[in-house]
Amino acid sequence: MTKIGIITGSTRPGRNSLQVAQWVKDIADKRGDAEYEVVDLAEFNLPMYAEPVSAAYSQDYQTPEAIPWSKKIKELDGYVFICPEYNHGVTSALKNAIDYLYPEWNNKAAGIISYGSSGGVRAAEALRIILAELQVATVRTHPAMSLFTDFVKMSEFKPADLHVKSVTTLLDQVNAWTNAFEPLRNK
Repeated sequence: MTKIGIITGSTRPGRNSLQVAQWVKDIADKRGDAEYEVVDLAEFNLPMYAEPVSAAYSQDYQTPEAIPWSKKIKELDGYVFICPEYNHGVTSALKNAIDYLYPEWNNKAAGIISYGSSGGVRAAEALRIILAELQVATVRTHPAMSLFTDFVKMSEFKPADLHVKSVTTLLDQVNAWTNAFEPLRNK
């Protein structure tokens, strides 16, 4: 069965991304079309990127934490990124985690669900550019949540009902594209 990772985009204490990821997983698990898993960046404890050679050229990882991260990303067929917006961009934790790897990301599809004071749209667009370099195709549908209307006191996630439909459409697209890319992944 297709395996889709729902990747949290923050590691800081009090973060919202884990709440959003679990909500997406709850929606996804009702579908029965793939195996969904929350992949929490905080559990991998990746230090700041310090590999002597870029993963684009060698997967001889020297950072011990990179090995389980590589294994996890490699075993997934597609992704849903939970993308909070920090200072008009992606979080340093998410960018760092992405930069650790290269071929593990290739020929896969991803959806982006963002949040922030302006829905996290600037971070999501920046993430699309980053993922394109890694040969990850991002789907069009993009649920964007506001810290002011979809969170109570900017910390308790209470999404508007309208987001369920857009998340469902995003999952439809991620699954379709993930399955379409299967021959490329299995070359």
